[in-house]
Amino acid sequence: MASSRDDFVIAFRSAFLRKETKQKFSLLTLLFVSILIIVSSNLNFKIIKDLKSIINEAVYRSSFIVSVPENLIKNYYLKINEYSNFYEEYLRIKKETKNFETKEILNEIIINENEELKKLIEDFTFTKNKILAKVIVDHDSPFSKTIIINKGSKDGLKIGTNIFDRNYLIGRVIETNFKTSRVLLLSDLNSNVPISIVPGDIQAIVVGDGIDSGKIKYIKNNLIEEIQDQSIGYTSGTGALFRSGVPVGRVSFNQNEFFVNFYSDFSQLKYVLVEVETKTNNIVLDNDTEVNVDATQNEETIKINILNDQINILNETNKKFIEENTELASQNKNLLIHNNKLEDKIKKQTKEINQNKLDQEEFEFLRLNLLYSAKCQKTIFKKGYKVGTPEYKNCILKRGRE
Repeated sequence: MASSRDDFVIAFRSAFLRKETKQKFSLLTLLFVSILIIVSSNLNFKIIKDLKSIINEAVYRSSFIVSVPENLIKNYYLKINEYSNFYEEYLRIKKETKNFETKEILNEIIINENEELKKLIEDFTFTKNKILAKVIVDHDSPFSKTIIINKGSKDGLKIGTNIFDRNYLIGRVIETNFKTSRVLLLSDLNSNVPISIVPGDIQAIVVGDGIDSGKIKYIKNNLIEEIQDQSIGYTSGTGALFRSGVPVGRVSFNQNEFFVNFYSDFSQLKYVLVEVETKTNNIVLDNDTEVNVDATQNEETIKINILNDQINILNETNKKFIEENTELASQNKNLLIHNNKLEDKIKKQTKEINQNKLDQEEFEFLRLNLLYSAKCQKTIFKKGYKVGTPEYKNCILKRGRE
């Protein structure tokens, strides 16, 4: 009987320990507990109320504790999202700022080029036989001073064409292509330019030194002693290589040689003016003879232009001499003022020296007076001099020298 009862208990336990039976048992248990709690809460027992309050308090506290990480994560998410938006806005503003800076730099470059081109166009508009060219290559070496410009035979250039930087001569064309040309600068060792030097109208030839200036050589009639420092050199037109009356540079004297400092800085050339020949219109008559209607007029115009250029050079020379004289007069005035100040200072120092000398003599007299006053002073029993008289002072000083 006992064994059969034990078998029943084991069978009942094994039935409840099975997985499916275990799940059903747990569900039934929860169902019974829920019904029990609902019924108990309706009965208004004190212990049930207290238990309910404790459970609610635990639930509320647990909800708060559980919500803290959730709120923290939520806040961090919002901050990260805000930072991400802020960073994207920062990148956008940075990109826009960079674009604005690039545009500002481009605008500044364009403004500078416009100003430079305006200055060149002013010369171009007044000189109809000159065209504007851009320097595309600068061959700067110890043995060659040349540049390449973007104008060639298509634009009317040929070997020997004069090249200008505004109104100043800088070289001539030595090689032409269809759309480019090579220009030999005045500073090249192979450059030789006949010039006239004023004042004095001295004829000479300037040879490039291979750096940035030229040496004066082959002076006509050996008039080198008549050349003055800071004289002006301009093309003489000798040999028909260069147009007459074009300013070249200023003369300077250094180490027993005369140099010409060119007006233009050849290392800073960006645009140049090219002098091209203008064609004249010919009229064909019935007897097949051509008459150049502008020949005489052009010849007179050329002579007038040369004379005007020479007059302009002389006026420019006189103007610069006047400016130099004004500057020298100002310097002379400043030197006179400085000299007067020095003279006043010398007079003041001389006065102080004389006063110091008198003070020293007076001090010496007082010192000797303490020693020899008894010997020079007049008393009832001894001959001498009255105190304060020149004789008394001479006596004291004489005693001191003895």
